[in-house]
Amino acid sequence: MGLNKIYWSKFGKRALLAILLQIVLVLFFYFIFWLCEDKTKRPILEDQPQDVLSLDKSFDVNGCSFKLIFIEGGTFSMGATSEQVGAYPDEKPVHSVTIDDYYIGETEVTQELYEAVMGNNPSQFKGDLQRPVEKMSWNSCNEFVQRLNELTGENFCLPTEAQWEYAARGGKNAEGMMYSGNNDIENVGWHKSNANGSTHSVKMKEPNALGLYDMTGNVMEWCQDYFGKYTPDHQDNPVGAPYNYEEKHVIRGGAWCFAAKHCRITNRTGEYPHSLSSASGFRIAMRK
Repeated sequence: MGLNKIYWSKFGKRALLAILLQIVLVLFFYFIFWLCEDKTKRPILEDQPQDVLSLDKSFDVNGCSFKLIFIEGGTFSMGATSEQVGAYPDEKPVHSVTIDDYYIGETEVTQELYEAVMGNNPSQFKGDLQRPVEKMSWNSCNEFVQRLNELTGENFCLPTEAQWEYAARGGKNAEGMMYSGNNDIENVGWHKSNANGSTHSVKMKEPNALGLYDMTGNVMEWCQDYFGKYTPDHQDNPVGAPYNYEEKHVIRGGAWCFAAKHCRITNRTGEYPHSLSSASGFRIAMRK
């Protein structure tokens, strides 16, 4: 027993310390290896290029979630470009427009979102809260925007006509299509020949290149601008005509009750700010 104690005291402790040291070294090298492997194999957001990151924004108001898509600015040809067969005179002349970055709604404002913000639902076609809200005047759209800003502390707005068309065309990914996302309206929009006399839930058709739904058909969408004639001059971030003696504002995109030719990307009209119908709705935007 005495020899065992002496052996343990002299050699056992050394052996134990050596083992512990080996374990510590193994763990240390394993940790270094893990760090190196982690950086090379796992995605690290800080090191990714900007275009890989999602710049879209999601919001929640009174339990209702909605999303705005980031639109990278650029320069585009606005108006009746060559693919817009059957264009009307007020879609011309084609002119160059430069747009800064901004955000725009992934979908038209739904009845669910409108109820969450305003506490009521003016729509004619009820029964599914994912349908776009309609029977909206330009005035009532701006009342909604004001209330939404109060609830969220954000700075939402109606899109300008130029922002609307740039987004409908696909932004910097412009597709050169007659309709938003496709030359075949059946793939991207609800119109007179396929809507069966009513609106439909958003996101039932294909999105365009930017991930935006229903910019063709379903409901018309109000823009912030006064309705006016185009000019051939290049414009930076245009906000439309300075005034319209009838105070008409732009409304775009066509609707469930429109013929396909009136749902083209560049088709445009102006309506009085108090005008509304079961074909009039909107989507929101926000400056970056």
